[in-house]
Amino acid sequence: MSHVLAAVAWPYANGPRHIGHVSGFGVPSDVFSRFMRMSGHDVLMVSGTDEHGTPIQVQADADGVTPRELADRYNRVIVEDLHGLGLSYDLFTRTTTRNHYAIVQELFEGLHRNGYIVARTTLGAISPSTGRTLPDRYIEGTCPICGYDGARGDQCDNCGNQLDPEQLVNPRSRINGETPKFVETEHFFLDLPAFAEAIGGWLDHRENWRPNVLKFSRNLLDDLQPRAITRDLEWGVPIPLDGWRDRNDKRIYVWFDAVIGYLSASIEWARRSGDPEAWRQWWSADSQGKDALGYYFMGKDNIVFHSVIWPALLLGYSGAGDKGGQAGEFGKLNLPTEVVSSEYLTMEGKKFSSSRRVVIYVRDFLERYDADALRYFIAAAGPESNDTDFTWAEFVRRNNDELVAGWGNLVNRSVSMAAKNFGVIPAAGEFTPEDLAVLEAAKTGFTTVGELIGKHRQKAAIGEAMRVVAEANKYLSEQAPWKLKSDEDKPRQATVLHVALQVISDANTLLTPFLPHSAQKVFELLGGEGVHAPMPRIEEVEDLDGGPGYPVLTGDYTVGARWESVPLVAGTPLATPTPIFRKLDPSVVEEELARLGGDES
Repeated sequence: MSHVLAAVAWPYANGPRHIGHVSGFGVPSDVFSRFMRMSGHDVLMVSGTDEHGTPIQVQADADGVTPRELADRYNRVIVEDLHGLGLSYDLFTRTTTRNHYAIVQELFEGLHRNGYIVARTTLGAISPSTGRTLPDRYIEGTCPICGYDGARGDQCDNCGNQLDPEQLVNPRSRINGETPKFVETEHFFLDLPAFAEAIGGWLDHRENWRPNVLKFSRNLLDDLQPRAITRDLEWGVPIPLDGWRDRNDKRIYVWFDAVIGYLSASIEWARRSGDPEAWRQWWSADSQGKDALGYYFMGKDNIVFHSVIWPALLLGYSGAGDKGGQAGEFGKLNLPTEVVSSEYLTMEGKKFSSSRRVVIYVRDFLERYDADALRYFIAAAGPESNDTDFTWAEFVRRNNDELVAGWGNLVNRSVSMAAKNFGVIPAAGEFTPEDLAVLEAAKTGFTTVGELIGKHRQKAAIGEAMRVVAEANKYLSEQAPWKLKSDEDKPRQATVLHVALQVISDANTLLTPFLPHSAQKVFELLGGEGVHAPMPRIEEVEDLDGGPGYPVLTGDYTVGARWESVPLVAGTPLATPTPIFRKLDPSVVEEELARLGGDES
């Protein structure tokens, strides 16, 4: 068994997150983590809110609050939303902790000592009307490489290339539309070209990555340029060098500090666990970390940061790359095993947009619908390898036809019949070939579904789990236990219902990583006691190094189901069940489309 790091992209704390966000980083990482825990692996699932950078500062100015106050507000909103979805983080923290600042500064200093961070004079954008620095992400124009009109000053979302704002054709401020003025300023740059060979060799040995991720990552190596890692900002991690650390106008930029959050969150988790060195089991590239695997989950717009920039930081700090060097106090650190990137989720054929009211915030969704209904849609129809469209009609159809009529109805009628006729899980008699076939189909699912989840093919995996459900429904319809009413038919009725309940138990385990809330209910309907699908909890904590307190997500995931078929015990009492899923009225479609102010066309 391995130590498995599930490193989940950090949601940005300038507003509530929508269902497109959690379809990329949230649900896929939780399904994988739950499965790996059930399979016996030692999983560490970490993340937190990303709270530095320009958008936070600009939004705070607009709201008349400090950046910290804005981050506090949305950190809590996001923690509560992810808790509502049942995302089983070992630690979901934030980037404004003093622990995080210290870890970021340690990596900066290590990279600087090894020669991978160098000072350069560059051009910075100034707003002519205010005299304030205009951050890269708030400048847009035409990409000089692909001609896309709408490229940002740090990256073109169309071709994926890194940019500097002065490279844009016809640059303009996204805040007020004015043309920025460019002036000379000094900043620190990460020498990315010094890692091209090392990263290329590493990528050549990546197996089973999604083809789009690997191809995109390799293409980035063709034209790596030094990249600025500091900005003219007041909000962010101070630069830990003499002559710089006390300056209020220069900060380490958000893209550098956010990816380091995976390491700082792991260290914070270890410090809170009572064993401050425990994080090394997931991170150390030395002997004690040889069984460590690291999987990084995000949307496709974040591939470059996880397949090129983060590996460069890890290599440089560890003393690898063209310039060599010595590892810092954390030692040599593991590179990602796999970068698991999802595509985009659109909505009713449109890109998510808060300003245009084309958005479904997680909180609003969970106030009206079951968390497992959303988790099911994302797993079964989400943007795993292609952009996918969320429509209310398809959500209602999948909820009603697949969850309610398929899985929920199978559970309800089987448990109801057994409870009514026997009051307990009935004992089985001699099995027929039909009994053995459906039992074998369920047991085979543990191999089939497990292998697919392990390969990050969650659509196919939940499809296989639901195929077991379909086999059970077919078996129940063909055996028709409700017709076996006579005394001489009673033993056969008992056997059929025992088989049906056993297959339901197995199917429930197969579905547990996807549908943990309902899985706990089904487990209890079958007479189970205790925790089947462990859930996260929100905990108010103090900053470990004297900063302000904050809420975190954490939990005890050492309990719960294992990835195996567990024989049901005849004689276990059964109660009359209540429905585990809610059927939705088709009028939901019209109501939600009206809420969006549009239609499906």
